[in-house]
Amino acid sequence: MLGVWHATAIVVGTIIGSGIFLVPQEMMSAVGSGRMVYLAWIVGGLLTISGAMTYAELGAMMPRAGGEYVFLRNAYGDLPAFLYMWTWFAVAKPASIASITTGLARVMGIFPAFAWLDGVALRAPLLITWSQIFAIFAAWLITGLNYLGIKKAGDFQLFFTWLKVVLVVVITGFCFASPHGSLANFSTSFTGAQGGFAGFMVALIASLWAYDGWNDLTMVAGEVKRPERSLPIALIAGVGVVGVLYMATNAAIQYILPADRIAASARPAVVAMSVVSGHWGASLVSAAMALSILVGLNGTTMSGARVPFAAARDRLFPARMAHIHPRFQSPSTSLVAQGLLSTVLLLLVGRFQQLFELAIFAEWLFYLLTTTTIFIYRRRIPAEERPFRSWGYPVLPVLFILAAGVLLYYSFVSNLRSSLLGTLIILGGIPFYLFFRTRNLKTG
Repeated sequence: MLGVWHATAIVVGTIIGSGIFLVPQEMMSAVGSGRMVYLAWIVGGLLTISGAMTYAELGAMMPRAGGEYVFLRNAYGDLPAFLYMWTWFAVAKPASIASITTGLARVMGIFPAFAWLDGVALRAPLLITWSQIFAIFAAWLITGLNYLGIKKAGDFQLFFTWLKVVLVVVITGFCFASPHGSLANFSTSFTGAQGGFAGFMVALIASLWAYDGWNDLTMVAGEVKRPERSLPIALIAGVGVVGVLYMATNAAIQYILPADRIAASARPAVVAMSVVSGHWGASLVSAAMALSILVGLNGTTMSGARVPFAAARDRLFPARMAHIHPRFQSPSTSLVAQGLLSTVLLLLVGRFQQLFELAIFAEWLFYLLTTTTIFIYRRRIPAEERPFRSWGYPVLPVLFILAAGVLLYYSFVSNLRSSLLGTLIILGGIPFYLFFRTRNLKTG
C-alpha cells in the first residue's frame, strides 16, 4: 500500500517531465512577453488545481482502482466508462509511454557516451534504430518494476521524485546566483510572437500540457492508505508544489536569457545553464530532464495498467486482464499488455506521433466528462459521506469544464484530422463494448 508521501510523489513525479525545460520556448513564441507567460502559467495552474480538487472529492468518495473509469461508470453507466477505458488502453497510455521513452532516448543521446543511439540497429524488415531499442528497453524496465508490486514502484517514485525536485531547485539557484543574469531580461519582449487571444491559448495549452498527469493518482486509489485523507492532500499539495517549481524555473531561465533568445531556443533551460556554467551546466539540466522523464514514465505505467484491470473486474473486458499476481499482488497481465502495445508503437515510431496528438484530444474530452460527474453525485446522492468537498463548488468545476471545452475546440480546429481520427477511435470501442456485454449476458 502507498502512503500520503508516495501518493504526493506520484502526482509531482508524473507531472514534472521534460515539459518545464522545453515549453518556455513555445510559450514565449506564442505570447512574446514574460508577463503573459507568467499569466499563462498562473491560469494553467489555477485550472489544474480546480480539476484536482474535483477529482479529490470523487477519489476520496470512491477510492477504487481505475479512477476516471469508476467515476464515469457510476455516474453515466457502462458505455461511457468502457469508451474511456478503451481509449486509454488502446491509444492514450501506450502512446504516452512510447512518447516518453522516445524523449528519454533523445535526451540521453545528448551525452557523448550514448552517441550510439543515433545508429541503425536493423534495416530489414523494418528500419529500427538503437534509440528505438533503448526506448523499448526503458518501457519494459519500468513495466518490470511495476510488475514486482506497487510498493517497489512507489518507493522508486518517492525517492527519485524528490531527487529531481532537488535538481530543479539547484538549477534554479545556480541561475539566480549567476552574475550573467539580469532583471532587465524580464522587461524584454519577442516581436515575432503570435500574440492576441489565439497566442495566449497556445501558451495556456502548453502550460496545461506541462501540468498534465495529476489525474493519474486516482487510477491507483485502491492501493493508497487512508485514501479519504491521502488523495486530497496529495492532489492539491502536489499540484501546488509543481506550480511553484514551474514558476521559479521559468523565472530562472528568463533571468539569464532575454525573451527573443528564449523564443529561439529549442531547449531554453539547457541554453541558460550553458551561459551560467558552461558544458557541465548543460549536462546537469540534461541529467535532470532524463531523471524527470524516467520518474514520469513510472507514474504513467503504474496508473495506466489499473484502468483495463478495473474494467475486467467489472466483466467489461477479458477476465484475464483482472489477474493479480499471486506473489507480487500487481495487475501483471494488464501491465504486460500495456507494455506490448507500447512496444508496437515504438517499432512504428514514425507513425505514433499522430496517435499521441489524438491521445491528448481524448484526454481533455474525458477530463471534461469526468468533471461533470461531480454534479451528478451531488444531486443523486447528496447525503453520501464525502471525506473531502471540492472548494468553490460549483464555480471551480464549471470553470474547469469551460476551459476544457475551449481547449477541445482549439485542439479540434487546429488539428482537425487527428481530432476526427481520435473521435473515430473512441467510437470504435462501441463494437467491442457490445461484444463483451453480449458475451457476459450469455455466460450469466
